[in-house]
Amino acid sequence: MTGKSSTNAAIHYRVAVADLHAHLFEVTLTLAKPLAQQRVSLPVWIPGSYLVREFSKNLQGLGARQGRRAVAAQQLDKCSWQLDCRADQPLVLSYQVYAFDNSVRTAWLDAARGFFNGTSLFLRVEGHEDAPHTVELVARPAIADWSVATGLTPQKITRRGFGTYRASSYDELVDGPVEMGVFWSGSFTACGVPHRFVVAGAPASFDGARLLADTQKICEAEIRFWHGAHAGKRGGRKPPHANYLFMLNATHEGYGGLEHRNSTALICTRKDLPRLGAAKPSEGYTTLLGLISHEYFHTWNVKRLRPIELTQIDYGRENYTPLLWFFEGFTSYYDDLLLRRAGLIDDAAYLKLLNKAINQVLQTPGRAVQSVAQASSDAWVKYYRQDENTPNATVSYYTKGSLVALCLDLTLRAEGQHSLDDVMRTLWQRCQGGPMREDDVLAVLQTLTGRSFAKEIAQWVHSTNELPLRELLEKHGLAILEEPAQLAQQLGLRVSEDGALQIKTVLRGGAAERAGFAAGDEWLGLEVGAGRAAQSWRITRLDELPLYAGKHAAVKALVARDKRLVQLALTLPKAVTTWRLVVRDAQGVGRWLAA
Repeated sequence: MTGKSSTNAAIHYRVAVADLHAHLFEVTLTLAKPLAQQRVSLPVWIPGSYLVREFSKNLQGLGARQGRRAVAAQQLDKCSWQLDCRADQPLVLSYQVYAFDNSVRTAWLDAARGFFNGTSLFLRVEGHEDAPHTVELVARPAIADWSVATGLTPQKITRRGFGTYRASSYDELVDGPVEMGVFWSGSFTACGVPHRFVVAGAPASFDGARLLADTQKICEAEIRFWHGAHAGKRGGRKPPHANYLFMLNATHEGYGGLEHRNSTALICTRKDLPRLGAAKPSEGYTTLLGLISHEYFHTWNVKRLRPIELTQIDYGRENYTPLLWFFEGFTSYYDDLLLRRAGLIDDAAYLKLLNKAINQVLQTPGRAVQSVAQASSDAWVKYYRQDENTPNATVSYYTKGSLVALCLDLTLRAEGQHSLDDVMRTLWQRCQGGPMREDDVLAVLQTLTGRSFAKEIAQWVHSTNELPLRELLEKHGLAILEEPAQLAQQLGLRVSEDGALQIKTVLRGGAAERAGFAAGDEWLGLEVGAGRAAQSWRITRLDELPLYAGKHAAVKALVARDKRLVQLALTLPKAVTTWRLVVRDAQGVGRWLAA
């Protein structure tokens, strides 16, 4: 056993596997000193993922007792219960949680792996949120060969990691997800901070040494970004975390991450892992490194420096902030930029990623409908509830937010001796790594430059005006070429082509919308020409359109809609373009990217 000796906590959870094949965790909650008529509740959302997910739908079999006496549990609403208990003796609750969501947000359990976030398993004891909490992870025979990885503080654990962990509060408890199973594990030190990386589901071709070496470079670059070149050394500044854990679940399909105070949960496809013997990293692996960089940057920018509105989390409802453009958008700007500074990609690879982000925003009609500040507040009902109209009605606070950061960075560099790096570090010091308002951003910009940036923030963040991307990029050594967009974008469509040509989205103002296409249509074929020269063709892929349309500027599209065949008059567009960034002044670009 390792760790400190066990102490009695005010609130203790015992987590065991109830049934691997039924995907059930068994949870026992012991409250040493309950309130009379104690209330408990399960969160409806998890911080960092702005959607009410109703975790209580997976809770079942709730029972309670004090000694030998059964205690009645009255359900008050969708996620809260009141216990008919006394305040003079310990209260014990038991329940099960169904865990079959293979994402980073909830919980999963099967014969190969277990994973959970505390927001999915741990009832919140109202009135005791700031008391010490402990959780005991039980090793049963069915999982005898499993190990545990978590960022929670060990109190008394076995070599495999089972045993008791502690947290100073409920907030800290649910900010430490738990990975269980037979997984690959490796470690490294970055600027004096020990880091561990575990990977579940990795194939035999997985190059763990490459992943560790590259992640170490990312962590060192980001620690030094925030705390200077001497961070972690004697006399240098220390990062805010004493240790860090990466938990990666490699699956056939999947992508995403969720940040925590000293850990992150990640998911990627197995083909995107680094491979033994590969001479050149794949684009998928570069994307994975960008995800690692993004979530690690959140250790500072969201987990500590955070919106004032999220100072105290309300787990029972939506928590709104208009600042996701800063916390997610600016993190999205730095995730790839810091890959470049860490030497993991070159200028060309970085500019390719930036080019993609720019075109994503320019090809989103919703950017003329919704400001990026509005998108932040609307995350709960729009970004996390996407449908066929999403690109027409909203803009991503991740992607456009990253371009706001780009515009600020390039403006600062063009005007004087400062950059966005200085803004981020000064904000950290001004807010003491804690709650932040938009006014703090404006104040720091004013202090560093001697002028107000209120006009720029109003235009770039609070309006739907176009960003001055072309002007700023050209000032820093890039030329912008306009080239014909891909066929789907020219038509104003987003489609799937898995055996049939299915219309997923019809973009506002495009040729397809003018023709009358609708989401859900299956595009079966087209007719070209007239009279005896008319030809009808069956198509299953969009790239077959120019093959059969030839020089005809107008065609008739045949679609299936609600089991009816509908003919649409489609005029093919001529002038839909996309941007391509080209280096004109390599030294100018280098000064920006290598700073």
